Amino acid sequence: MTGFDMSRWSQAYLRSVEEALSSWVHAHAPAGLGEAMRYAVLDGGKRLRPLLVMASMEACSQGRSQAWMADAAMRAACALELIHAYSLVHDDMPCMDNDVLRRGKPTVHVQFGEAQALLVGDALQTLAFELLTPEQSDIPPAIQARLCGILARAAGHAGMAGGQAIDLASVGVKLNIDQLRQMHRCKTGALLEAGVVMGAVAAQALPEVMPHMLQFGQALGVAFQVVDDILDVTADAAALGKTVGKDAANDKPTYVSLLGLDAARTEAARLEEQAQVALSQSGLKDTQALQALSGWVLQRQN
Repeated sequence: MTGFDMSRWSQAYLRSVEEALSSWVHAHAPAGLGEAMRYAVLDGGKRLRPLLVMASMEACSQGRSQAWMADAAMRAACALELIHAYSLVHDDMPCMDNDVLRRGKPTVHVQFGEAQALLVGDALQTLAFELLTPEQSDIPPAIQARLCGILARAAGHAGMAGGQAIDLASVGVKLNIDQLRQMHRCKTGALLEAGVVMGAVAAQALPEVMPHMLQFGQALGVAFQVVDDILDVTADAAALGKTVGKDAANDKPTYVSLLGLDAARTEAARLEEQAQVALSQSGLKDTQALQALSGWVLQRQN
């Protein structure tokens, strides 16, 4: 990746994503709902999922870029972040993980109340699909439909929501490594995988490229969760921006509890290497941003 400035690349897209989210998540929703929605989405988070969309779009366009592709990718990036934000709002509620700290500030239900937090999640979820289906746009309807389908499957019973259900049902239960991997591929990995695939769809990636992008997204998604489990026992709350040690306190299965800390680190490195191999086999030339994001997942401290 000689000559690639990851900081410059990511900062440019982060500004664009933040501006787009701020313009699309309106403050004027009734009865304070807009304020709470903006609190849940803006000025926080790593924005890894949107960055994966944009990096994938760049890699897969291969010089065939059209104006609507950038619009489709930005809408996909923001829609994915809205789904992620809604999931965090609901996950933090007393009926789920009962957490009080998220992104270094009070969780939405602590700040605005449980009923408002429930509505915030509902509103963010539906807004995501509104973004993907603009009334007037040059984005081909078939691309809009594919993006909606990918996001719906990633967020629903076969993806994030299903993974969360398994997670809640697994408290105090000893899972084997395959069961744990499947849970996290759904709960955490599905949205990361969707980011890679949605970026490729926005760029109209060649059919032979798609399986490799899928493999990259799958490996990266699970690697992210392995690192998350490691940070839950090694980081402090200030660095992580959320409560630490809760998995162990709640007797929830993790890669660290199942494999041990050193083996979990080895597993994260193996998955990141698997992701890099998938990229190298894709035949794509402009994969520097995807490579850098993959490396960041392994090295991140929050």
